[in-house]
Amino acid sequence: MSAREFNFDGLVGPSHNYAGLSFGNVASFSNVKSASNPKLAALQGLAKMRALAARGFGQALLPPQDRPNFRLLRSIGFTGSDAEVLSKAAKEAPVILACAYSASPMWTANAATVSPSADSADGRTHFTAANLNNKLHRAFEHEQSARALRAIFKDEKHFAVHDALPGTPAFGDEGAANHTRLCKDHGSAGVELFVYGRTEFDASASAPKKYPARQTLEASQAVARLHRLSAERTVYVQQNPDVIDQGVFHNDVIAVGNANALFYHEQAFADEAGALDQLRRAMGAVGADLNAIRVDTAHVPVADAVASYLFNSQLLSKADGKMALVIPHECQEVTSVARYLENLVAGGSVIDELIHFDLRQSMRNGGGPACLRLRVALTEAEAAAMHQGVVMTEALYHTLVAWVEKHYRDRLEPADLADPQLAIEVHNALEELSRILGLPGLYD
Repeated sequence: MSAREFNFDGLVGPSHNYAGLSFGNVASFSNVKSASNPKLAALQGLAKMRALAARGFGQALLPPQDRPNFRLLRSIGFTGSDAEVLSKAAKEAPVILACAYSASPMWTANAATVSPSADSADGRTHFTAANLNNKLHRAFEHEQSARALRAIFKDEKHFAVHDALPGTPAFGDEGAANHTRLCKDHGSAGVELFVYGRTEFDASASAPKKYPARQTLEASQAVARLHRLSAERTVYVQQNPDVIDQGVFHNDVIAVGNANALFYHEQAFADEAGALDQLRRAMGAVGADLNAIRVDTAHVPVADAVASYLFNSQLLSKADGKMALVIPHECQEVTSVARYLENLVAGGSVIDELIHFDLRQSMRNGGGPACLRLRVALTEAEAAAMHQGVVMTEALYHTLVAWVEKHYRDRLEPADLADPQLAIEVHNALEELSRILGLPGLYD
């Protein structure tokens, strides 16, 4: 059965800020407490969505989450009116206030893991909201992520949306950022690749020494069970602990796959040869050959890959059978990466086009093009069954640009998080957005 891949980009919220909360994310830490521009961030993201939709790629969006997270603040003892809660938190626990205002839901690659109907035993598209329990500022996201996914994919004939795994270290789950689907085409059965950083119940297994490994093998296995995946077509591979310690906090910072192509760095996996062997055997089971595009350390050092977010790019299938790589401008500013990409597209690779976007507001907070999107392969019937109000069109683009211009600030300082007026502005903006998208009651 034929299917089309949709990319659901996270719409940047009105409280986009640089709090530097994500230990292990070099870009996020590097810009801690600097001023952000929420308006520009949202407009940059919308421009990317519009351009890709205009090219004929399936493009939709996931709405931002409400901020600040008053439920978090009240659950740890801050009381009174909303304004009083913010004032007390700003004085007594400013870092926790920053967690409550986190802009990280914009990175929808972490919202969930998705398995298309062609892969699942019950013939439905499955979503499991990621618990993101490694970081306080993200550990509450799964409730609204699941709520939004159920609003968009509410037809249970076609879709199954699962709640997050138990929020314990054993089941640390970071969603699609550590998951890749490889296939002959989007509508046929594929191979689901889960990349994990550590094993909870094997003390002898290797693990990073400096930065945390956020995804566990146990979590990946649990998601595969929930999605009713075939064991023959499911592969588990350990991420190289040494690259985690170099700032590669998710697999999508060091590898990206699409159709039968895996674009990856030499140091991506703990056992490169073993990983490729597993993938080739699994791909053979679906009648496809693995096209492994390896980037050698000699050509692009890991530090340059992290600085440019070369692998945190979108790899998109084009109508002519070739692929386009959606990259941030930073890839052109790192010499080794720019040189590599020039040779790649000129050298007869399946990747024959580079599409550049200015996503500096997202990049400075630690997320590139791949972080911003959740991939969902849908048949024609499934695409018709999902909520249509989130599908990017030219009309929706112009409506959302006007909405951003109306509601977003163009400068946000860390001290502004204590301003009760900011909370009111965010609430009013999201109430209007829910009407624009045709999703009443989206926010609790």
